[in-house]
Amino acid sequence: MADLSLFDLTGKKALVTGGAVGIGRACAVALARAGADVAVVDLNEEVAAKTADEIRAIGRDAVAVRCDVTKREEVQAAVQKVVVSFGRLDIAVNNAGIGILGADEEMDQESWDKVIGVNLTGVFLCAQAEAQQMIAQTPTEGKIINIASMSASIANCNASYDASKAGVVHMTRTLAAEWGRFNINVNCLSPSYVLTPMHASTPTVVRRRIRELTPLGHVQRPEDLYGAVIFLASAASNFVTGHDLMVDGGHTLNAWLTPLGRAVPPRVGPEEETVQLKHDLDLLGFSYDKDGINPDVHPEIADAFKAAFGSEEAPE
Repeated sequence: MADLSLFDLTGKKALVTGGAVGIGRACAVALARAGADVAVVDLNEEVAAKTADEIRAIGRDAVAVRCDVTKREEVQAAVQKVVVSFGRLDIAVNNAGIGILGADEEMDQESWDKVIGVNLTGVFLCAQAEAQQMIAQTPTEGKIINIASMSASIANCNASYDASKAGVVHMTRTLAAEWGRFNINVNCLSPSYVLTPMHASTPTVVRRRIRELTPLGHVQRPEDLYGAVIFLASAASNFVTGHDLMVDGGHTLNAWLTPLGRAVPPRVGPEEETVQLKHDLDLLGFSYDKDGINPDVHPEIADAFKAAFGSEEAPE
């Protein structure tokens, strides 16, 4: 019989950066459902507070903490605020990240520096401060989970984003090798195209293409990361470190030229895909259509896909 206590996080204290919406909120909610108290760390403290309220409704303690992950002093202060609130830090999920679209031959250095600053330097600053706390406390141990991307393994965006995420994967391996002596596990998760507010401007024709090229047949939702996050945060992964856990529905497995086709309906239909996306857009105050789409949330994404796919919407 399976020992489900391996996945029990009761009494554990956690923080999640970029935790207000999207992937970060999913990680925070997953940890709370498994029993952890969670600090929602985000640049948008107002929305982080709403997510903290949702976690309290689950029955766990929660705090909202504002932090710019590119600033060392703010990161260190945020970790200390979490420790003051909870008494210690057992689990940290470093999720805060951005992407700036644009052709690489035209990318300016300011945009490059901003993406690397948040996605790579920010993850390092957070992991460093979290590890320092985990090393100082008794018992000396902890779980650090960095959010990378399938873009660390495939060239599907642009150089700044792909390089930042590839850097997260290898940095995770290095930190795991260094910090294992403190009983700190360092792993990362690599999602695919997740329906977060960043993808609120992705048109239906693109979502259909993603479904066609994903073996499990649906666009990834934030909640599809629940199990993976709990696994890496819990005792179930005590002997797993330096690992990049791909959670992409098999998307990166397919390199063929035609859609994969299906024998049975996927577990998740198009309407179910957008439930969490619509929730997050509500929190952020954005309107949307029946498919959870608003081209004005990220017009650069809408324009990029229009250029690639044309303006015609393909039927579902």
